[in-house]
Amino acid sequence: MELTQYQTETELIAGLKAKNETALVQVYDRYYASLSGIIFKYVNDVELTEELIQETFVKIWLHIDSYDHSKGRLFTWMVNIARNLSIDKLRSADYKTSQKTEVLDNSVHNNNLNHSEQLRIDHIDMAEIVQRLRPEQKNLIDLIYFKGYTQAEVADKLKIPLGTVKTRVRAAIVELRKYFKVVNPK
Repeated sequence: MELTQYQTETELIAGLKAKNETALVQVYDRYYASLSGIIFKYVNDVELTEELIQETFVKIWLHIDSYDHSKGRLFTWMVNIARNLSIDKLRSADYKTSQKTEVLDNSVHNNNLNHSEQLRIDHIDMAEIVQRLRPEQKNLIDLIYFKGYTQAEVADKLKIPLGTVKTRVRAAIVELRKYFKVVNPK
């Protein structure tokens, strides 16, 4: 039996929406490393990253019908799912309680785990691209996308109006888009 190979993003999305398991396997193969890296940047824990990556793919599978290509690429939608699950986990009462009671031994952790070997990132490192932005844009993107702050929290933290935060973030995203080749799937 020959398995379907989804060549384009549009075909892959159609396969997911048709609940074709081969499409899910291909999404997993293509995006696992990148999504794991994004999650790991938030939680800084390999076990928790594995738990959240599984939740991410389950959510992708269950909610693919809510994906709207006019609002962005499939990868961006999946990144938002991974990011939101990570932030939700970090904000959860269970996680905060476990962090208070768990004894962490960072030196043993660092000696036994080479993160670059465990979580290979096959795609462009967003942090590196963000460094190309103007300082005020870079700071906002860092706080919102890498540290998990909401726009309102950033406005409070930096003592600037929420509207200013939103405008600067929008400008930063427009600037970041210049660094990516936009392909119009047909």
